Amino acid sequence: MRLAVTEEQRELRAVLRRFFADRSPSGEVRRLMATAEGHDPAVWRQMADQLGLQGLAVPEEYGGAGCGLRELVVVLEEMGRALVCAPFLASAVLAAHAVLASGDEEARRDLLPGLADGTVIGTLAHTADGDAGGTAMTAEADRLTGTVSFVLDGHVAGLILVVARTPRGPSLFAVDGDAPGLTRTLLSTLDQTRRLARLECAGTPARPVGPAGAGARILARTLDVAAVALAAEQLGGAQRVLEMSVEYAKVRHQFGRPIGSFQAVKHKCADMLVEVESARSAVLYAATVADEDPAELPMAAALAQAYASEAFFHAAGENIQIHGGIGFTWEHDAHLYFKRAKSSQLLFGSPALHRERVAKLIGL
Repeated sequence: MRLAVTEEQRELRAVLRRFFADRSPSGEVRRLMATAEGHDPAVWRQMADQLGLQGLAVPEEYGGAGCGLRELVVVLEEMGRALVCAPFLASAVLAAHAVLASGDEEARRDLLPGLADGTVIGTLAHTADGDAGGTAMTAEADRLTGTVSFVLDGHVAGLILVVARTPRGPSLFAVDGDAPGLTRTLLSTLDQTRRLARLECAGTPARPVGPAGAGARILARTLDVAAVALAAEQLGGAQRVLEMSVEYAKVRHQFGRPIGSFQAVKHKCADMLVEVESARSAVLYAATVADEDPAELPMAAALAQAYASEAFFHAAGENIQIHGGIGFTWEHDAHLYFKRAKSSQLLFGSPALHRERVAKLIGL
């Protein structure tokens, strides 16, 4: 198993860092937080037309670039670093991989090209803990009834993949964003850089995707991939707040010397660095497993998500402490990262939930 970073991946990272530094400075992030859509459609188009990011991990036969999760996590890491406001995790990861995991060739041919070229924004409606059997959505005669809350970018998605209960077990369905009987409500949440919505279906027409009763399998595979992608985003955020802490520790003086010369601050930064680099290893390993040994992905994904989640949250909190009083003000960017870190901890299940998964996988 090759864990080394390739030259192509380094070049991709360099291009993305320049792109997001220009398109996602903190002032732009704050502006987008106050908009109805929560992202800039023009930048979304540039991501597709100039860089081909939305289709990076979609196979070539469905209009994508045919790359693997190793390349996709580079994108997510750089997005997390810049706090990019875009429905990328929902569309390019959740929706695209749900369709791929379904094994439904007709659905792949119909749905993936739009997701790959960015003309369609997709998402996946599911329970927070990934329990397909616990969904409140039911399907009867290909019509859905029920409510799902905390759907990532559900307010703007043109394609919504929904896991619903059927007589044959949980199954996956595709719902058009403009379908009759569908009500979408944007939720007020801690982190406004990432939008969540509540979806209510009342006899909403839906298209079955994949075999009947295969919803649990599809959801499990999709959320494993998404857990690695989110861990990469958290890694990028953790790396950035570490850099913010070190930069500030070098220029902030107290008692006639930089605060970075004080042992307590040094140790905080050192601990953050150890956590960031450990998270990087976990993410890289999980992404490599996804591409080369999918049977081991559940374990690797749970480990990466549990570790990266806590590393980001701890680093974001320490960043505020190192900045002192200014770090506690809303005007400072430290709070943007702290709120993203906390919300990300709960997006696909808490660190405790992923540790419990690891325990079950090793037979405890």
